[in-house]
Amino acid sequence: MNDERRRTIVREIDYWRRSKLLPEQYCDFLLNLYVDQQTERAPAGFTGRAAAALGKSSGKQWLLAFGAFSLISLVALYFNAFHPLLQTGLALTAVLGLLLFGQRCRAKNEAAGLAYIGLGMFFLLGIGLYMLRLHGVDGWGASSAFLTLCGLFWIVFGIGARIPILHFSGWAALILVYAVLLAKSAAGTEWYQVQLYWVPGAFVFGWLSWFVRRWSKPASAVLFVTGALLWFMPEVHTAFLLDEQGWIQLQLIVKMALGGAILFAIRKQVIAWVA
Repeated sequence: MNDERRRTIVREIDYWRRSKLLPEQYCDFLLNLYVDQQTERAPAGFTGRAAAALGKSSGKQWLLAFGAFSLISLVALYFNAFHPLLQTGLALTAVLGLLLFGQRCRAKNEAAGLAYIGLGMFFLLGIGLYMLRLHGVDGWGASSAFLTLCGLFWIVFGIGARIPILHFSGWAALILVYAVLLAKSAAGTEWYQVQLYWVPGAFVFGWLSWFVRRWSKPASAVLFVTGALLWFMPEVHTAFLLDEQGWIQLQLIVKMALGGAILFAIRKQVIAWVA
């Protein structure tokens, strides 16, 4: 068998291995038949490809990688000693880099891109709260203001980048701030007062969901889910923030029955909406 035909067969077998078309043991057996023992074959699998890439990397690439790692380690070690403006600039640069890299990766691998974007958002939240505590401004007012800004940013970025879970996370952050604000303000705790704090917002989000459906179905779905969350938030508020358990089960049953009745009454609009 000539060398060209052998190389073609070897490439096909490697493709079968990567695509899981044949068990790995069969691929190894076939490769042992067709690969010349004196011919070097690239390692298979993720680890093998990574090792091959490392082996082929140039000295400049190694120097760049170790330089970047050393720079990141230096910034992490001496971050607390930097001026607050420099700390803010470095943090925002890291967040922006992760978001841009994630958006770039989404074109090739959606899951990897979303992972980098999620890491950037978690880093934004974590480093922001850390810096507030570092500089002694970690009171409720500063923390709630920062969480509100994060929520607004998540909403805008989630809509612009078409990431519904990030869009919903922004609304969830704002709802959390509002819930704790109600708890700390010692507002009225009667059941009808708690309902008035939340239920009107559910109807507002339901109307917004219907209003924006013509422009963005994902954003409309997120607004609908947020409205549904607000519909049941009075019971969550009562159970976890007011630590009262009485009548919650009855309220939930009534809420589910009433919500089902409302959806049944507007079922034609809902069918036209989701169709």
